[in-house]
Amino acid sequence: MKVLIVGSGGREHAIAYCVSKSDRVDKIYCTPGNAGIAEYAECAPIGAMEFDKIVAFAKEKAVDLVIVGMDDPLVGGLVDELEAAGIRAFGPRKNAAILEGSKAFSKDLMKKYHIPTAAYENFTDPEAALAYLETAKFPIVLKADGLALGKGVLICNTLEEAKEGVKTIMQDKKFGSAGDEMVIEEFMTGREVSVLSFVDGNTIRTMTSAQDHKRAGDGDTGLNTGGMGTFSPSPFYTKEVEDFCNKYIYQATVDAMKAEGRPFKGVIFFGLMLTEEGPKVLEYNARFGDPEAQVVLPRMKNDIIEVAEACIDGTLDQVDLQFEDNAAVCVVLASDGYPVAYEKGYKITGLEEFKKHEGYYCFHAGTKFDKDAIVTNGGRVLGVTAKGKDLKEARANAYAAAEWVKFDNKYMRHDIGKAIDEA
Repeated sequence: MKVLIVGSGGREHAIAYCVSKSDRVDKIYCTPGNAGIAEYAECAPIGAMEFDKIVAFAKEKAVDLVIVGMDDPLVGGLVDELEAAGIRAFGPRKNAAILEGSKAFSKDLMKKYHIPTAAYENFTDPEAALAYLETAKFPIVLKADGLALGKGVLICNTLEEAKEGVKTIMQDKKFGSAGDEMVIEEFMTGREVSVLSFVDGNTIRTMTSAQDHKRAGDGDTGLNTGGMGTFSPSPFYTKEVEDFCNKYIYQATVDAMKAEGRPFKGVIFFGLMLTEEGPKVLEYNARFGDPEAQVVLPRMKNDIIEVAEACIDGTLDQVDLQFEDNAAVCVVLASDGYPVAYEKGYKITGLEEFKKHEGYYCFHAGTKFDKDAIVTNGGRVLGVTAKGKDLKEARANAYAAAEWVKFDNKYMRHDIGKAIDEA
């Protein structure tokens, strides 16, 4: 069969790697793709939001299945457009992708269906938000309602910071229309855990757990980013935590979306906070996490095509989802200055080393071809992932592999997975 992947980041590279392992697939396309994805797929220079062109391309190439990796096209309704054209697509329709597309919607959903989450209020009027903050308990969290590349969340320790945050999100519109509405919620403390899941509208199958590192600097300092590294599984995601989430969060979310007339098919990402009162939902995403996919997918034993088709066909209850009994760590190699300002176009060397070692992967996030060379083309450039028998071995392997890669202005955190030492 022929498969088209929509996206251009490390997540899509990890998806392409998994798709390439399927015996059922003989041709992979990707729009727009990157230099790493090009190893597995024929890439076409079509933007992820150019729906008409994507549909036309899928028809022209007689594509059998489209996998939409990115949040923007999912929230924008690409799956609806593909289905209307008679093309099978993996991912939620627009009315279900709102689970990620609107934080106000997802918070209201959790409140209505008694799914554990932080206390909150929604605001469309900045003056009302400012008045609310005058009586609030600090620290407090401000969230732009819409999509903001993982950066529309501000943690404010004082009233002054919070007032500046309201200005940033709602008045200065730093995150564009994503800030037309804003969620103010209580600050939760505890361990963060990410759990990805496959969903077919009724049934949910959770994947192995992971943990992301959002801050740009060592010691969780600096600005929020799209993610500077991950590890899987999380030693803090115990059987007790999993049992609680199965009972009160996972299936409850799937059932809630169905009850709202928004049946969800695709991947739900559960961002969890393990608080003293028990696990609570920090956020939902409507697709594979990035860079969580880079440590979760290489450990999956199943054929990703069979699982994706089961989600589309409503037969996920027949799938036994399995993962390797090992660990993986991903260290993101970024351009120095990310996520604010950085230079691009630097030649990358050392990538050939990954072909010599089993259990090591280099997932491209921001790369492109410049004649025969592969050069940097983004803030997050590469996700260096390595497996190990346990987290400590995987972490040592990932950092060793990170040294194989060289490019000017290379930057990375040196404490990805340090929390595992405390487990």
